Amino acid sequence: MKILETKRLILQKVSLEDASIILALLNEPSFIRNIGDRGVRTFEDASEYISNRLIASYKKFGFGMYLVVLKDTGSAVGICGLVKRDGLDDVDIGYAFFPQYWAKGYASEAAQAVKEYARNTIGLDRLVAITDPANQGSIRVLEKIGLKFEKGVKLSEDDIELNLYAIDLK
Repeated sequence: MKILETKRLILQKVSLEDASIILALLNEPSFIRNIGDRGVRTFEDASEYISNRLIASYKKFGFGMYLVVLKDTGSAVGICGLVKRDGLDDVDIGYAFFPQYWAKGYASEAAQAVKEYARNTIGLDRLVAITDPANQGSIRVLEKIGLKFEKGVKLSEDDIELNLYAIDLK
C-alpha cells in the first residue's frame, strides 16, 4: 500500500511478500555495523520480523518503516520511515538503503518526504533521529533535511553513545 510518492520514489508499507528484500537488507554488513544485528537469518525470520515489528507498528502507531521503491524500475532500494522506540520520548526517523543505492540522493529524498508526512499527516510537533557518530553518510542526510545535533544518548546500558538529532515541526 503506497504511503508517499516523491519525484523518483514510492514509499509503501512493507508486506510479507517483501521478506526476501528485508532479509537481504538486514544482513547487509553496513546495516549490521550502523544499525545493529537483528538476528534475521532466514526467510522465516524475515517474515516474523515484518509481522512482529513493521506491521505491528502500523497497527499500534499508524506509522512505521516503509519500503522505498524506485518509480522507474520498481526496484526496492531500502527502507525509510518513523519508529517509536523505547528509550526515546519522541518519534524517530530512520532509514537504511542497499549500498549500491548510496550517494544518489534517495535517502535524503525519502527522509524529506517522511519528515513532511510526520508533520502534515501524523501531526508530530517534533522529530528525532539517532545515529552512530561515525556514520557520516547518515549525519549528512539528517542535516540535509534540517535536523540538528542535540546531544549524545544511550538507548540501553550496554549500547554505545549515539548522536541524537532533532527538529521542531511546529
